[in-house]
Amino acid sequence: MRDQPLTRPLPLAGVKVVEIGHSLSAPYAGHILGQLGATVTKIENAGVGDHARAWGSVRHGDAAIMFHAVNLGKESVTADLRDSRSVGQIANLILSEADIVVQNLKRGIVERVGLDAATLRAAKPALIYCNITAFGSTGPLRDHPGYDPLIQAVSGMMSLLGRAGDPSIRIPISVNDMGTGMWACMGILSAYIERSKTGVGATIDTSLYETALAWQTVQISDYLNSGEAPERHGSGNANIVPYQTFFCRNGEELMISAGNDKLFRSLCSVLGAPELGGDPRFATNDMRVRNRSALLPMLQAMICERNRPNLEKELEAAGVPCGRVNSIDQVMGSAQVSALGIIGATSGNELKTVGLPLAFDSCRPPLGRPGPRLGAHDPLETRSHHGA
Repeated sequence: MRDQPLTRPLPLAGVKVVEIGHSLSAPYAGHILGQLGATVTKIENAGVGDHARAWGSVRHGDAAIMFHAVNLGKESVTADLRDSRSVGQIANLILSEADIVVQNLKRGIVERVGLDAATLRAAKPALIYCNITAFGSTGPLRDHPGYDPLIQAVSGMMSLLGRAGDPSIRIPISVNDMGTGMWACMGILSAYIERSKTGVGATIDTSLYETALAWQTVQISDYLNSGEAPERHGSGNANIVPYQTFFCRNGEELMISAGNDKLFRSLCSVLGAPELGGDPRFATNDMRVRNRSALLPMLQAMICERNRPNLEKELEAAGVPCGRVNSIDQVMGSAQVSALGIIGATSGNELKTVGLPLAFDSCRPPLGRPGPRLGAHDPLETRSHHGA
């Protein structure tokens, strides 16, 4: 159902975005806006283009698949920010065409060349301009560059992963880059709605560091109100028990999420130990959290005797949320992914990737074209004078 074609224009059809960005955060914001129907013109460094074009050994055309995955359907024009004529052409393009600008260049570059929000919005007050930085617009780290792994480290995020005593590990997904791109879109679209009422744009600031702190809202809030630093619980959760993976017979893992007291009692019944559900040490989630060191080994001892597929079926029948730990190839072969229609091919079936996790009236926005060839929509001079 969700892979049916849309029968109406996409929500942002007619909106024009200029993306002055590279790597992941700004391109992902531009990607989302583009998939929602906006025309996105990507300004790339003449000669080498977006850094992400070289990130990865799996390639399509002149760029890595990673580049295509977050740059579908965009236009690419090349420019040299060291050249005043080239900068003037970018400014003309923005002032003549753009509704939105999103940029993630190293702090200070757009200000130095006159492509910053203050300069451009002085000439075009309706412009919506979004800055994405590593550490934010103020503070002692404001001028520092940063990639997602660095942000995961310095934000405290890596201190939450793994188990006590393990070496530090990071989430292999660029959650801060992509999350910041999402926050950028939320800010941009909020400003776009406001502009429809007032005619005035806005300057939006967001950063990878702020996104990392926001992801940790629960853990940071717990610390601020208890003074106790979060502990590491592997696949588990500091505030809910049991809420983690367990090993079944033959070493297969099963995630069990007994998120309330009723579900915990149901789990105990399925495991043949209903008395655990009434044990005062474990009867409430608060007590289970306090006594996790006693409870979890008991549960693991019972679960390791069980066959994973059979236990999964019994838990599902009892209403206890659970699921096996899948690999990517298993996920891609699942009936659920197929039913959702979220995996698709670009026009011409050139490459496959993930669509937006959104459907409008049961129809998912189409993927469109692959990412652009570097400079495919040059010359910038022509565009800045005559439009797209």
